[in-house]
Amino acid sequence: MKRMARLRDRDRFAQVRQEGRCWTDTLLVMCLLPNELPYSRFGFSVSKRVGKAVVRNRVRRRMREVVRLRLGQIASGFDVVFIARQPAAHATYAEIERACERTLRRAQLLAHPSPSQTLAE
Repeated sequence: MKRMARLRDRDRFAQVRQEGRCWTDTLLVMCLLPNELPYSRFGFSVSKRVGKAVVRNRVRRRMREVVRLRLGQIASGFDVVFIARQPAAHATYAEIERACERTLRRAQLLAHPSPSQTLAE
């Protein structure tokens, strides 16, 4: 993911989590807060409750890849934080992908249907 699309500031993470609107799924929580930028930024958080470092990094990489592939479809002007829940440790990439898409759709951030959905229809 490009550097400008990353949300890295600890204070902004906390602000998005506290002041932003949140949507939940069985595998993750997504919080979002409007920013004053012409693009959206994304942050990913996986706590130690999810698992050891190898598991946490795998979950984080999978969430990051799902978002990276959909950057062109996601509305701009928001700071978005994805927080993994414990069941994400045992989830496949496809399950994490569906969970991310569901939360993005509920928040009305996804502009176009994903390529996998258009092929299925």
